[in-house]
Amino acid sequence: MENPSPADLAAKLVRLLDVEQLDTDLFRGACGDDGFGRVFGGQVIAQGLQAAQRSVEETGAETKTAHSLHAYFMRPGAEDYPIIYRVVRDFDGNSFATRRVVATQRGVPILSMTVSLQRPEEGLAHQDTMPDVPAPEDLKSETELREAVIEQIPERFRANFLRPRMVEIRPIEPREWSNPAKRPPNQSSWFRAVAPVGDDQALHRAILAYASDMTLLGTATLPHGVHWMTHKLQTASLDHTVWLHEPFRADEWLLYVCDSPWTGHARGFNRGQVFARDGRLVASTAQEGLMRLRE
Repeated sequence: MENPSPADLAAKLVRLLDVEQLDTDLFRGACGDDGFGRVFGGQVIAQGLQAAQRSVEETGAETKTAHSLHAYFMRPGAEDYPIIYRVVRDFDGNSFATRRVVATQRGVPILSMTVSLQRPEEGLAHQDTMPDVPAPEDLKSETELREAVIEQIPERFRANFLRPRMVEIRPIEPREWSNPAKRPPNQSSWFRAVAPVGDDQALHRAILAYASDMTLLGTATLPHGVHWMTHKLQTASLDHTVWLHEPFRADEWLLYVCDSPWTGHARGFNRGQVFARDGRLVASTAQEGLMRLRE
């Protein structure tokens, strides 16, 4: 079977993040069909964000856009069932609105999240400087790098390792998969949706939230020479935060700069900054994840 085209993959991403409204403040999100059983955490975050954004759009008030989300993962999601999102309208003010979102499968919560939205306004401004890094055009894609080492990957991981991705990643410091050496807890990569996805800014925010879960947790594993294919390592996202600072397009290159200042007690803490190509800091992220070495 031929791999899907970039346009097909981008359309699949749009469909995946387009939650269906079932009733007032009740939405349903589709599950992915990668066939690996477990739902990607970034998908649940992005769909929950979309549900919160839709509940604000319904009010008819002056547009408020999401500027932060704080999520806690409670259970892994399964690909076999849709995800139901219930939104609670905690606050609707002149400048801000706050939403609580609980994602459930088969009646059991898998994620809880709060989302804050703000009416656009001007104010004092400053930001960190974007790092000087190679342009994405000068780097190999994650897919090309993985294809080059596929013979070194255990057979049971190969289908997942090479599955077509809806978000293209071009790492600046590619990691070693077969025999990882210990290295500082820093990594950067460019990412974007694999094809144009239209002009809906709520969708672009959801795609960034989706992609923000892709390389963040792995940063904390770098100093220890392990990764998700290490059979003694159990990893899972525990919580995830995204702050959205400036407008951007998720189908244009964004630079994701990640670091991990601390790991301990079977948990790894990670931070990220997302820059547009013009140097604007458009988002910041933070995440703590389970990092448990098993016998």
